[in-house]
Amino acid sequence: MYSEVFLDHFKNPRNVGELGPPAVTVDIENPACGDILRLAALFDGDRVVEVRYKVRGCTASIASGSALTEWMQGKTRAELAALKPDVIDAAVGGLIPESKHAAVLCVDAVKRLLSIIAAAR
Repeated sequence: MYSEVFLDHFKNPRNVGELGPPAVTVDIENPACGDILRLAALFDGDRVVEVRYKVRGCTASIASGSALTEWMQGKTRAELAALKPDVIDAAVGGLIPESKHAAVLCVDAVKRLLSIIAAAR
């Protein structure tokens, strides 16, 4: 049902935790399922240098959040803005149809993160 990559991200999530200021932190919730993702990123200029996450949700949200943080490392704001759910889907080795919402949650968190950065400028 789930790929080995997915299960590894779930059993051994990467970059779990929080970052203090000056990192930007956002909370995003999927109202349909109730999953909540907290995403924090520290930038050096235009590039992500450190990222952490916490999630309260399903197996797919835990694994997807882990994959998201690995994907974000070293990315520019422009690269973050281009993130689509299929990138997260592929990063965990595929999500079952009932779990695709987890990839959308990740993309929504990145969009909110970028909107906060843009508003602060």
